[in-house]
Amino acid sequence: MTPRPPSRKSAESPNAPTPPEAAQPEAAQPEAAQPEAAPPAAPRKRAKSARAPKQAEAIEPTQAPQDAPQPLKAAETPPPRKPARAVKQPRPARTAKVTQSPAAAGPPDSAAKAAQDAESGKPQAAARAARSAKNTKADKAEKAATPRRTKAPQPQPDGPALHGSDRDRLLAGGHHDPHGLLGAHPVQGAAKGVVFRALRPFARAVTVLADGHRTPLHDDGDGLFSGVLPLDAVPPEYSLVVTYDDNELEVQDPYRFLPALGELDLYLIGEGRHEELWRALGAQPMVHQGVSGTRFTVWAPNARGVRVAGDFNYWNGTGFPMRSLGSSGVWELFVPGVGEGTLYKFEIMRPDGSHTMRADPMARRTECPPANASIVTASHHEWRDQEWMEHRADRPVHKAPFSVYEVHLASWRPGLSYRELAEQLPAYVADLGFTHVELMPVAEHPFGGSWGYQVTGLYAPTARMGTPDDFRFLVESLHRAGIGVIMDWVPAHFPKDDWALARFDGANLYEHEDWRRAEHPDWGTLEFDYGRPEVRNFLVANATYWCEEFHIDGLRVDAVASMLYLDYSREDGEWAPNEFGGRDNPDAVAFLQEMNATVYRRNPGVVTIAEESTAWDGVTRPTDSGGLGFGLKWNMGWMHDSLVYISKEPVHRKYHHNEMTFSMVYAYSENYVLPISHDEVVHGKQALVSKMPGDWWQQRANHRAYLAYMWAHPGKQLLFMGQEFAQGAEWSEGHGPDWWLLDPSYSAEPDHRGVRDLVRDLNQVYTATPALWELDTSPEGFTWVAGDAAEDNVFAFLRFDAKSGPLLAVSNFSPVVRHGYRLCVPDLIPAWTEVLNTDAAQYGGSDVRNTEPLKPEPAGAHGGRPSLELTLPPLATVWFRPA
Repeated sequence: MTPRPPSRKSAESPNAPTPPEAAQPEAAQPEAAQPEAAPPAAPRKRAKSARAPKQAEAIEPTQAPQDAPQPLKAAETPPPRKPARAVKQPRPARTAKVTQSPAAAGPPDSAAKAAQDAESGKPQAAARAARSAKNTKADKAEKAATPRRTKAPQPQPDGPALHGSDRDRLLAGGHHDPHGLLGAHPVQGAAKGVVFRALRPFARAVTVLADGHRTPLHDDGDGLFSGVLPLDAVPPEYSLVVTYDDNELEVQDPYRFLPALGELDLYLIGEGRHEELWRALGAQPMVHQGVSGTRFTVWAPNARGVRVAGDFNYWNGTGFPMRSLGSSGVWELFVPGVGEGTLYKFEIMRPDGSHTMRADPMARRTECPPANASIVTASHHEWRDQEWMEHRADRPVHKAPFSVYEVHLASWRPGLSYRELAEQLPAYVADLGFTHVELMPVAEHPFGGSWGYQVTGLYAPTARMGTPDDFRFLVESLHRAGIGVIMDWVPAHFPKDDWALARFDGANLYEHEDWRRAEHPDWGTLEFDYGRPEVRNFLVANATYWCEEFHIDGLRVDAVASMLYLDYSREDGEWAPNEFGGRDNPDAVAFLQEMNATVYRRNPGVVTIAEESTAWDGVTRPTDSGGLGFGLKWNMGWMHDSLVYISKEPVHRKYHHNEMTFSMVYAYSENYVLPISHDEVVHGKQALVSKMPGDWWQQRANHRAYLAYMWAHPGKQLLFMGQEFAQGAEWSEGHGPDWWLLDPSYSAEPDHRGVRDLVRDLNQVYTATPALWELDTSPEGFTWVAGDAAEDNVFAFLRFDAKSGPLLAVSNFSPVVRHGYRLCVPDLIPAWTEVLNTDAAQYGGSDVRNTEPLKPEPAGAHGGRPSLELTLPPLATVWFRPA
């Protein structure tokens, strides 16, 4: 993997304009907010007083997503008027009214005449009418069989309105338990009743609809409304009518709902063992307590407070503070009426009291970069790849054909969406005979120049080409064409964008606390803290998420070496040894083992592949034997050595002969993939055909011979797009492969089409020949026939399978024809026939062939063993099978 340019910061999403009244600067938050180091251990206990008698269950379990209504939006209005102090009155007989203080209270019922008399200059009549109304009310109270006549219940010292620290912290966005303040709660003390409080910035009035009564709340200022209703208990259901300057809305109160996240979810999150974390955190459309809406949850243990802001509240989260669910560090809020398509972010109060607006780390859909808001989403895709999923585990990957075409989706056919790619990519790959595609990172990333390797949205397919369901459709289309899907996965590091994961809640959360383990020197990014259970859980669950939610068949894990070594790309003084004094990272080792074990246990038939460039022992060894547990590993040593050899002029290759043979010294130490990946055709390294020496004919001949040698060598193979037709230019994410080279009107089109035809035939013969893949990881599957012919630039070896006959592969990397070249072959095979020759005319070669079956001579040139006399074409690889 080559160093990649650091991510540029993405602009904030261009959402609906905030009304002038709503644009309150953060600095204008009340200065009286009291510092709060951390939420108490179990704030959920304080919220229990808001439960209705009929809601007996403790906490509802996580619910499955359902369709929800579209979000309610209201034009905000100027700030509320200065409130009057509320004082509680005795309970009316039928119609519930919010009582107010004497200074603000109007004349009750029969006292209306007194008010009119007072206004008309008849004070004496007004006084008599008022006394009459008072006496009449007392008589009614006695007739109501009141046990004893007392004075009207005295209000609490400050009435139902919030005061002091609670009010300041709530308005500042730093309260850990807004559900304990807002919503409906029984009045504490001897007096009976239910206090209702609402926080609705910019509203002119708020009215409660409960038990058939419509009761206005008192305006307490700063968007707070409150009042005491003379009810015996908190009503199981009620709604709010919120009045603005230009409209009036009836809404459900978010603060009347119990937590929508179960105790088991919280326990597993705290333990770092929630294998379906995406179902517990993030934005989940659902029906909760009979009401449609969205549950918002986020892990932010260092935050003093968290609020939800989005297009449904004009990006002002003041009225939507979340509650802390105890020591789990999770904050939760169920917002009724908010559904799919809603844009949102989390407004977090850091430990120092400052605020930051963050995208959801668990967002399953995002805006298209450079916008970066998260989007509420739910999948409606109906899978039609059941046959593929049922049979993908029939045969272990290392004992099956595995030929991979690596693709950068955004540039393979620039401008195509996921669904448009589904019409072209599966057919193209299937025609060439590849068994799998490997997609460069699909997860959301802000900077296209990173090729997807600097991820900010690990749970969201990039929106550049469509929706998550569109991506599901692409995967399904590949499966229905018989193509497996591998995805590059990047758990090694993440960019520093200030709206994403970096210092998410004001402290080092996803990154390590020690800067020597947090900073990635090569890419200007941050490394994950693999020792923190919640972070490890975040990554392990992400691996299973792609396999289960998108039917991904394999994960190629990027930059494994940078995770394993504490001194990776670091000088002395820039790293600290582990607790045992070593340079390896035990936390990363444990993470990779857990990830692999979890993925294989939950998803039969899936393969994990390590891009690991060192000699770390046991990368593909099972975890129960102390290995990392990967299924396959990229053979970076073979790639480097073979490219060094093939780039030399033929006259010098004999001095580098060992570069091609050394790979067999360690070929069975791991389960290998032979990669010619995107990293080898960018940043001045040249395209594969351009690495070859000689003129254009010799370059293409070398290119063809090298590919056939690669396909025959033990190990699976991977080829990056554009190399299948010998593109001469380096790859660029800006324009992708040079498809014009295959235009029939181009004079050199036959040269490029010939190479592509060869790749098709390589895959066809490869898939039909078990000797080329069945024993890839076993020494019994390979033997040298000529591994020491350095002077001739010739390599010859046999490949075997468990049952059928062998395959003989012979490569001549000299530009001369070798007639009568003798090679030893096994006994008991009466004749051999040529099955593939890269020098064939249809591939653009000189067409030097072995047209007739070749019969071994019993007295060969090598110790009396049977031998074949061959004609070796120039700069070519030839495959033979028993006739």
